[in-house]
Amino acid sequence: MLVTLEDRKCFGTPQMTQHIAPTHAALSILAGMATLGLSDNFILHVTDDSSLWQFHLLRSLIALGIMGVIAMFGFGMIRPKRPWAVLARSAIQGTSMLIYFGCLAILPVGLVVAGFFTSPLFVALIAALFQGKRITAVHAFAIFLGFVGALLVIRPDPANLELVAFLPIVAGLFYAIGAVATRAWCEGEGTLALSAGFFVMLTLMGVVGCLVFPGVGEGADGFASRGWMPLHRETLFWIALQAVGTLIGIVFLFRGYQVGEASSVAVFEFSLLIFASAWAWYLWGQAITPLALFGMALIILSGVVVAMRRAP
Repeated sequence: MLVTLEDRKCFGTPQMTQHIAPTHAALSILAGMATLGLSDNFILHVTDDSSLWQFHLLRSLIALGIMGVIAMFGFGMIRPKRPWAVLARSAIQGTSMLIYFGCLAILPVGLVVAGFFTSPLFVALIAALFQGKRITAVHAFAIFLGFVGALLVIRPDPANLELVAFLPIVAGLFYAIGAVATRAWCEGEGTLALSAGFFVMLTLMGVVGCLVFPGVGEGADGFASRGWMPLHRETLFWIALQAVGTLIGIVFLFRGYQVGEASSVAVFEFSLLIFASAWAWYLWGQAITPLALFGMALIILSGVVVAMRRAP
């Protein structure tokens, strides 16, 4: 999952107490992105006989268990300072993750990740429209290029328009709103408290979905419309592996921001587009067209410009 600049500020990475190590920071971010790109591809192992709600319920419980152990050893505090603020922020970003993983079940991984990576562009737009932040001509042009790149990846056909292809961009929008809310509502909260709030919300969403939707059906197309399904050992293995992979990736990310300057390190997050697409090609044979590659390049370029011009 993407970690935006608003999240980093709120997490309070302690750069002032550590030596800056640019190479170490870059390698940490790249390792995190490679891990997240791989773990996101694991969702395709469970889409045929599980459900989106069951996946989030079980994955979140596993993640919360691991974070509970981390807290027991004194590496953070799960209890938030402002529970309602963390809960509201978690609801917004939880909605983003529901859409994101639902899309991974039915759309090519590269397309989903590319659409989701419009999030930094939405953050910039929200800051300009609702927070009075100044936006330059270069900034505006970069945002425009990013959305053009997303359209090149999606390649909407007016004669056969499938609105589901735009859902990853909607996921990016919700994530951007959550990122702005992180900064506005949750400043001073700890990393573990925000992460735990996020997974608690996904647990609740998973419970509701499992109760509301029927526990029947099969196939990736019904992944989001099924509830609790018979749990197989292989399904549980892949969900657990995805949860562990996500947490490992996030650890690498935060390590990178601890030993590097945010303005320099942020640009390496866009390697997730490359890693996720490469893993999808290697594991599932999902090829990427030259036009889609060009669109991804535009998204990366625009995101880099936005990140560099907004970083402190």
